[in-house]
Amino acid sequence: MSDFKIPGITVYRLALYVRALERFLAEGKELISSEELARECGVNSAQLRKDLSYFGQFGVRGVGYSVPALLKHIKRILGTDREWPMVLAGVGHLGMALLNYDLLAQRGFRFVAAFDIDEKKIGRVINDVYVYALEQFGWVVKEHPVQIGVIATPASAAQEIADLFIEHGIRGILNFAPVRIKYPKNVVVEHSDLTILFDKLAFYTRRLD
Repeated sequence: MSDFKIPGITVYRLALYVRALERFLAEGKELISSEELARECGVNSAQLRKDLSYFGQFGVRGVGYSVPALLKHIKRILGTDREWPMVLAGVGHLGMALLNYDLLAQRGFRFVAAFDIDEKKIGRVINDVYVYALEQFGWVVKEHPVQIGVIATPASAAQEIADLFIEHGIRGILNFAPVRIKYPKNVVVEHSDLTILFDKLAFYTRRLD
């Protein structure tokens, strides 16, 4: 089955399974049942087996899954068994937090450069990542092949940055700006408006009163 026919929620759950399997592996657990893994991830075992069935057959009936083998398979499916070089546009509070978030690099998502228009930020080195002027973008990405671009700019600049990314061959974009951006079909964009998450949290929390 083509990866593009896989439901987005299934891909999300695959990432949950990875986190759980990593915890089990750290605890020294070598085998796990579908029921145990599903329970750890907050889903039922039938759903877990369906998610995995998109990609083949895993585990042995009556025995369960090999934790290291299943972890390796799912990481390969997700593409997190390799390194993903990234660039960041916007070194404000959120951008700074992303550059200092070491877990990203541990999971293979490594910033190779950051960009800003503020002269006070240009030239700084944050967690081993150099901050360049936005005008330097073209030659920097020639020196550092990049596959993912992260937008942490104000909403007014997000589309311009996305266009710049796409122009220079970046096909994966994570947009933290509170605005939807336009992009061609051969580019993958994830929008992550944190304010919407807080709105949802407020909605459901209010109903607990």
